[in-house]
Amino acid sequence: MTEHINLYVDDLRDCPDGFVVARTYKEAIKILKNKEVNILTLDHDLGEDEEGKELPNGYDLVKYFCEHGLKVNKIYIHTDNPVGRKNMYETLLAAQRRGFINENIEIYYYPITKNIYSGE
Repeated sequence: MTEHINLYVDDLRDCPDGFVVARTYKEAIKILKNKEVNILTLDHDLGEDEEGKELPNGYDLVKYFCEHGLKVNKIYIHTDNPVGRKNMYETLLAAQRRGFINENIEIYYYPITKNIYSGE
């Protein structure tokens, strides 16, 4: 039996108990492709590079997830970015309706965990 993990994608916030953290888009994809994920919880803004350009964000991750038909059991969106939240949520629902991702994935507009940023 394969062990499932819970994945928390966020560049700054503290990783909640019971979750593995991915701080970047690339880390998140690597985990999603190589592990069985039960709960995926997403931030939208995932930081900037050293030149101040926005790094691939949670919406980019959602698009990758949908294009590749990745599988998790539940998706929560914990971002504070209202436009990013809506875009991620609507894209996931549309992909589900169109059969790009599994219809049994539970998709939630709000977080399952409390957003905590201790700065550590």
